[in-house]
Amino acid sequence: MNNRFFKKLAFGTGGLRGRSVGEIVTPAERGAAPEGGRPEFPCVGTGNLNFYNLTRATLGLVRHLLKAHSGPGRPSIAIARDTRYFGKEFADCVTRVAIENGCDVYRFTEPRSTPHLSFAVRHLGTTAGIVLTASHNPPHDNGYKVYGSDGAQIVEPEASAIIAQVNAVSGESYEVLPSDQQGIIYELGTEMDEIYLARLETLLLDPALVRAQSDLKIVFTNIHGTGGKISPAILRRLGFTCDTVAAQDTEDGAFPTVKSPNPENAEALQMGVDQAEATGADLVIGTDPDADRMGVVVRDKYGKMTLLTGNQIGSLIAYYRLLTFTGKGIITEANRDHAVIVKTFVTTELQTAIASHFGVGVVNTLTGFKYIGAKLRKYESQIPADLRADYRRLPDAETRDLRLNYSRFFVFGGEESYGYLGADFLRDKDANGAVVMFAEVAAFAKSKGMTCVELLDELFVSHGVHLEGQHAETLAGAEGAAQIQKLALSYIDHPPTEIDGVKVARVRDFENQEFTDEEGDPIPKEKMVFVDLEDGRAFAVRPSGTEPKIKFYLYQRPRPGHGGIDLPEELDSAKAIAQKAFDSLKAAVVADMRARLG
Repeated sequence: MNNRFFKKLAFGTGGLRGRSVGEIVTPAERGAAPEGGRPEFPCVGTGNLNFYNLTRATLGLVRHLLKAHSGPGRPSIAIARDTRYFGKEFADCVTRVAIENGCDVYRFTEPRSTPHLSFAVRHLGTTAGIVLTASHNPPHDNGYKVYGSDGAQIVEPEASAIIAQVNAVSGESYEVLPSDQQGIIYELGTEMDEIYLARLETLLLDPALVRAQSDLKIVFTNIHGTGGKISPAILRRLGFTCDTVAAQDTEDGAFPTVKSPNPENAEALQMGVDQAEATGADLVIGTDPDADRMGVVVRDKYGKMTLLTGNQIGSLIAYYRLLTFTGKGIITEANRDHAVIVKTFVTTELQTAIASHFGVGVVNTLTGFKYIGAKLRKYESQIPADLRADYRRLPDAETRDLRLNYSRFFVFGGEESYGYLGADFLRDKDANGAVVMFAEVAAFAKSKGMTCVELLDELFVSHGVHLEGQHAETLAGAEGAAQIQKLALSYIDHPPTEIDGVKVARVRDFENQEFTDEEGDPIPKEKMVFVDLEDGRAFAVRPSGTEPKIKFYLYQRPRPGHGGIDLPEELDSAKAIAQKAFDSLKAAVVADMRARLG
């Protein structure tokens, strides 16, 4: 009872996320549903994701949109859902609240991905967007994310304006408008798929390269989510050989074949790996339930299947895209200062080294793709108004030229948690697009007689061995929430001066210190502490914004002033030394955390 009611599910800057199935399912919630399956009704509680909290959130959002709306007609909202429990019922609830309070709704009739929703907002020109998803969380969770008219998740100051309206809602009841003042529902189907697919095709930089590597074999799994609607279709359309994992093709919110529908976990991709071993496929690609995250397993030169981290995947994509844009003369000596990679502070510095090699800038943001989306909004707004009137409808080559001339060309953006974006025709991480980009990287490596692992090793030789990892401490419920906040504050109030026998060189407190990014824009406040050691290693601490966890990001990097490896044959030794240093850092950080927890 305490875990259900110790708080009112807060509408944060991204929306809502919480349990829709209780830790203990009551008989009333179970209803007519059989034991072990989805309950008939979502779980009761002010701290849970249910009709009560969805109604409050949507009332607040709609009231904000109506207050801010100045154009002709009514405000409009695009709505999508993934395959999670209660997705359709929640979408029906949100739609009803929106239209009965005076907003038009463009709604996908079947489950669709988060990036598809972002794209639809921009393509249709809606005032806002809502996607019902809890991303890669366990089956008992669901969520509600809000997007602005630019297709990106809301940021300040709009976020606070919406939150104020949500907080002003006293209950879930409201007065329904007369029928002639209500909104209209427009249903979205395969026609929007085709428009989205056409834009995804433009992410492929070298079609001839792909055609020449037609024997590259890919196994794809959507892990019971929405990725199966788009990713296999776009791979096959572009000429890749793609098979799917039949047992995981079914859209099922129980995610019955995995412990967790998270493609960063080897277990979630194991069925794909087994199929690849049986068929001799080169790589396995998996997407999470709402297809905004992508994980991959690739063969090394010995034929062993190897799981790549999100940092490694992003680094390979960033390298290939910079190499190709430069090779094709799109990024030149004259305009390279107008090209940019955007990443989060907790994403690998290997991407910074790669960008520097190509003479391209890097901009760091806080964790959350909404901040990368905000940068894209800025770059679009810097184009003269008369030239950007039809920006969303222009071919990508034309928008790229506009940005290279007037603002900054977004080459690639990503975060370590398996989120990537390679264009600005949508404004959130896009696993469907990432599938295209990484498949092309694999084709490129194959064209050189290499694997993706060897291509990554080449980057290590050039820029030094970079190893990254995480430790996430789960502290659930009311007591856990208090522990997370106490632990986070301990690093702010009492930052370490030494870790693993090495002195701390710098501590960045993003909650209390003032920071600006590489373009001079202020960094919003966040409860995150970043600790750099004198030997180049580092770690960061921040509470998760979507799960009952506090996360520790760990980094093994070359010592300041030291870059690549002198001789390629020294790589194996350098990797072993780096791994030992990384493991030692992780053990020391976890021990320090345990001591702080008491």
